[in-house]
Amino acid sequence: MKKIIFKTPNALASAFAEQLVNLASDKEVIHVALSGGSTPKLLFEILATTYKNNDWSRLRFYWGDERCVSPDDSESNYLMAKKLFFDPANIASKHIFRVLGENDPRQEAERYGNLLYKSLPIVNDLPCFDLIYLGMGEDGHTASIFPHEMELMTHQEVCAVATHPTSGQKRVTLTGPVINNARSVVFLITGTAKYPRIKSILKDQRDFEIFPAAHIQPTHGHLTWYLDKAAYEGA
Repeated sequence: MKKIIFKTPNALASAFAEQLVNLASDKEVIHVALSGGSTPKLLFEILATTYKNNDWSRLRFYWGDERCVSPDDSESNYLMAKKLFFDPANIASKHIFRVLGENDPRQEAERYGNLLYKSLPIVNDLPCFDLIYLGMGEDGHTASIFPHEMELMTHQEVCAVATHPTSGQKRVTLTGPVINNARSVVFLITGTAKYPRIKSILKDQRDFEIFPAAHIQPTHGHLTWYLDKAAYEGA
């Protein structure tokens, strides 16, 4: 595991954007799972401006999780990526594999899982992403694996239906085994609100087992935490 600390969210997003650009020239086809949230929003904006003319043809884009809403809903992770990155950077639609949030959640989890088996290399009998980047909620959840559904960390299927603990909203999420099967997993975490969980997981490791993010430990890949100063130091 590796930790990299940045002064600002912008510095963090810029550094990760550069990593993604370098990855785009690394091999013939690269499979990447995207995340929603405020830090990816900043990342997409940087990619669509600083790297607008970059060649993205080798990348295939998937999602670590998606809310069960239509693709034009303001809560859609896909919509944010489309508006801020895919459209401005002219990403080919055939290289974008969205979760169909408007469909029946259980049927969609099954469909998307089958898609991953067909589209990605199979390693350890599981689809293998080249890169998955994740956020982390204030409750320690990641993707849409929440503390009250820890069984999704060991779920036998690669995609499952999750339920938000407060709103009850259904979501389709990658499960722990396929996340931990990736070649590289990167957390992008900013803000003082995340500090208590970061302290528990990365510093004093007290009660860390109850937080899903603490169980992201790639079995044969690399884990990197990109943190801004506020998230790592609480100030």
